Amino acid sequence: SPDMENLVHLANGPETSPEAVENPARLAKAKALANSLNNASIYWHGVTKEGKPILWIRCGRKPWYPNVESEVNALMLVADAGIKCMPEGVTDFVVVSDSSSCPPPVPSFMINVLKALVRGYPDRLNVLLSAPVSAIIQWVMNLLLPMMPGRLAGKFLLKDVDDAREILKGWLPNGEDDIPTFFGGTVDHDKIFPEEAYSKKQGQGTLKFDYFGMIERLQASAKEWEAKQKE
Repeated sequence: SPDMENLVHLANGPETSPEAVENPARLAKAKALANSLNNASIYWHGVTKEGKPILWIRCGRKPWYPNVESEVNALMLVADAGIKCMPEGVTDFVVVSDSSSCPPPVPSFMINVLKALVRGYPDRLNVLLSAPVSAIIQWVMNLLLPMMPGRLAGKFLLKDVDDAREILKGWLPNGEDDIPTFFGGTVDHDKIFPEEAYSKKQGQGTLKFDYFGMIERLQASAKEWEAKQKE
């Protein structure tokens, strides 16, 4: 939503800006949103062979005690930004989740994420691939599946890492050469989306996550894919 994006700009600016000074509650909301983005646990990077943008989730970077509201806001902000960058003729996206080292699940967060998906993106989500399968992920899915509409429930693939690699080979434009290190490949996502401890502030505020760079790169990937279709 435009308002969420405005909050990112506010969080990236100085705390002496007129808006920050005049509206401390809004600044606090902006900082909470930036804090949820800064762990780089969710980001867009690249498109599939079919031009579907790929939303990567790094579960191990999620906080143990999340601020549920700002985590859900961050997810919706990032999801909306990616949908705006879809190549011409493409209407849905894929999600790939590195589900190793998940923090203990917070049911309220999971349920709010599911509600956001069901309300905002039921036809936008093409498929969600999660690996490896763990007791935590199975617990979460057992909790959420009964709440899901049937068409959404069929979109979740829970696989071990070897199976996930085979699926990614089929999805990614350069096959095996595009598989990230956290799935045993060679592409290092951490250079672009480092863990928070290694990331620097983007502007004068509290935002460390490269939100605007992420959008620029996704737009470039979409344009590149569109150009290939015209060859």
